[in-house]
Amino acid sequence: MDNIESGDNFSSTNGHAKASTPKRCFGLNNSSTLSRLKSLCSQGAGEKDFPYSSAIAENIPVYDLSQFSASDKELVYALQDTWHEVLHSGPGVFVLKAFYPKDSLITIDKSNEIFDSIIAAEASLSRGDHFAASEANSRIWNSLQKHALADPASFLAYYSNPWIKHVSEAWLGPDYTVTAQVNIVRPGGKPQMPHRDYHLGFQTAEQCARWPKTMHAVSQFLTLQGAVAHSDMPLGSGPTRFLPFSQLLEEGYMAWRTDEVKDYFADRWVSLSLNKGDAVFFNPALLHAAGENETSPGPNGIDRSANLLQISSAFGKTMEAIDHDSMVDACWDELAQCMREETLDALEIECAVRAMTEAYPFPTNLDRRPPAPGGMAPESQTDLVLRCLKEGKSKQEVMQVLKEYKESSSG
Repeated sequence: MDNIESGDNFSSTNGHAKASTPKRCFGLNNSSTLSRLKSLCSQGAGEKDFPYSSAIAENIPVYDLSQFSASDKELVYALQDTWHEVLHSGPGVFVLKAFYPKDSLITIDKSNEIFDSIIAAEASLSRGDHFAASEANSRIWNSLQKHALADPASFLAYYSNPWIKHVSEAWLGPDYTVTAQVNIVRPGGKPQMPHRDYHLGFQTAEQCARWPKTMHAVSQFLTLQGAVAHSDMPLGSGPTRFLPFSQLLEEGYMAWRTDEVKDYFADRWVSLSLNKGDAVFFNPALLHAAGENETSPGPNGIDRSANLLQISSAFGKTMEAIDHDSMVDACWDELAQCMREETLDALEIECAVRAMTEAYPFPTNLDRRPPAPGGMAPESQTDLVLRCLKEGKSKQEVMQVLKEYKESSSG
């Protein structure tokens, strides 16, 4: 190695005076964005590209869950592989037919009754809707928690669906956190503007420009977006519009606000009709927009209803603050009864508990809660609740355990 002598000149930056460092952030103006978007969206998807799909419709893979068993671990793992590929490198969106099969639609109907009662109770409050006018819409923020508190039995029936766990882990891995919002668009409801979703999708262009390109890439991996159809959704009712493959545009969080991208979306979006109980899941970076409900008011009109699932990675933060303790308190007796009487199996119990608890134990106070034996992480809220179930603890006992957990986790 050459010696460095006093007085050496370092102005050439290691001998590369003309070298330039790539910019870490996207600029507010990217002149070639539209041409790149057009190139990406010119791709086509075929059934041979995505195993187990029953059809490819409008470039969107469709899977019929009535043909699969949620307890077949090998099959589920194979499905998760193909779903991950769809979201990551493929069209960015897929439909799951019979997410709630016909013999489970009573669960949807009962949930709709609960949602109607919540909407009626909140009628005097202003319920905004992001990216769209709200006059013809009904919105329930944090439908997950409100559902649990209002009717534990129907909540458990709804969120014990193993396919929620399987599809969430396909994209996010283990220890995800569930949030949900109900949106009902009535006849005459206008469409949303095309957009990307949480995290960076909920920031201004100026704010997005402050985040490094690496974080633009990371944002899409922190969330899975989904919608469960709580009504039939023919095309005229305006089911969600998608632009397949648009999640692959690196600067997409900057681009979706531009007029040229909005115009391109308006010319190229696709949509699929859904039956009650079907679900659609998509990469949050995919350009999408709720459609226009063109049905007529009256007996033939359709109130397009969906429970929007926004599921977050253990490595991210949810959009909504959830009072998990109150959900456990409300559901405990019903949950314990389901376990005793075996009306829900072990997998279904786990899925229901996952929907009402935090599975990721950090941040925590490691002085008070050191790592569990044999692992890097201490017990999570989910672990505690499942353990209390197995030990047959009462509601009073489990709530005391959770109180101590919260106190010991604080700084």
